Amino acid sequence: QVQLVESGGGLVQAGGSLRLSCAASGRIFTINSMAWYRQAPGKQRELVAEITSGGSTGYADSVKGRFTITRDSPKNTVYLQMNSLKPGDTAVYYCAALYVAGTYWGRGTQVTVSS
Repeated sequence: QVQLVESGGGLVQAGGSLRLSCAASGRIFTINSMAWYRQAPGKQRELVAEITSGGSTGYADSVKGRFTITRDSPKNTVYLQMNSLKPGDTAVYYCAALYVAGTYWGRGTQVTVSS
């Protein structure tokens, strides 16, 4: 099992920044990649950003150039730096750890961007 704990969400004005953190514990060695997803009210959960064990990253088109995913391997922590936030970024953000048989999920952290 892997446990994921997110932090760093909150309320911010449009144009502002937030940094989300996701601390992983447990069977870390089983993780292939880490990712951030988000789910807005009435919408499906969507992939925001992903980082592989080798450090390769990928982003949703809607956040490219504004969000950056990084990892601190010694701390087993993944970050999502979010800049130039828009009201459309409002959602619950979930940390995910992908392994060969499935995905572990955190409980999520709320990000609200006011106009």
